[in-house]
Amino acid sequence: MLERLAIDRGAILFDPERVAIPGGLLFDPAHWHAQGALTEQSGGRGSVQFIDNEDHRWVMRRYLRGGMAARFARDRYLWLGEDRTRSFRELRLLATLRERGLPVPKPIAARYRRRGFLTYGAELITERLEGARPLSEMLAAGQMDDARWAAIGRCLRHFHDAGVQHADLNASNIMLGEHREVWVLDFDRGRLRQPGSWSERVLDRLARSLDKISSEAGDWKVGFALLRLAHDA
Repeated sequence: MLERLAIDRGAILFDPERVAIPGGLLFDPAHWHAQGALTEQSGGRGSVQFIDNEDHRWVMRRYLRGGMAARFARDRYLWLGEDRTRSFRELRLLATLRERGLPVPKPIAARYRRRGFLTYGAELITERLEGARPLSEMLAAGQMDDARWAAIGRCLRHFHDAGVQHADLNASNIMLGEHREVWVLDFDRGRLRQPGSWSERVLDRLARSLDKISSEAGDWKVGFALLRLAHDA
């Protein structure tokens, strides 16, 4: 059960079983850096920060805009009420998916803070997936075999049968474990709905992502066909 803590100009939503003392320092990079527990990985729309110490192995993500909108308000979003903040919605969705047994990271905490009357900024913390590597990295290293492609297809079918629509499925937010485990990340703007033809658009988005990162079509098209076969079986 997630709990809420009011803070200055905002609130934190957190899992009390994983966060003993929630507060502003939880999302403060300087606090973790002073402990030698913070590393940063650049990529995508902004930075992803890893928190690693004796007690935690977490991933902290700040919500950032992409495209033209980033020129005007890179880390600000229109305020439409607390329940519609991107961080709270994603944390709650992750908690629901975990309850349903779907392979997503454990939700830790989410924060939003108002910026004036019209906008807010937000962050999300999830548990780090130990030993997992993104599909994009595995593909570039030539380490994708038929069984891995099929495992991804079966995993995505579980999500689609459960009515989980990913808003931006790509080769960087599908994570693979050493024993062909599959997880899916980044459910910002994701939602639950009735299963339907929308799943084709999700898979098409993944195919476009693979096409962009692969130097040769043969690197991914055969594998993607196996993924589709396992998904549709």
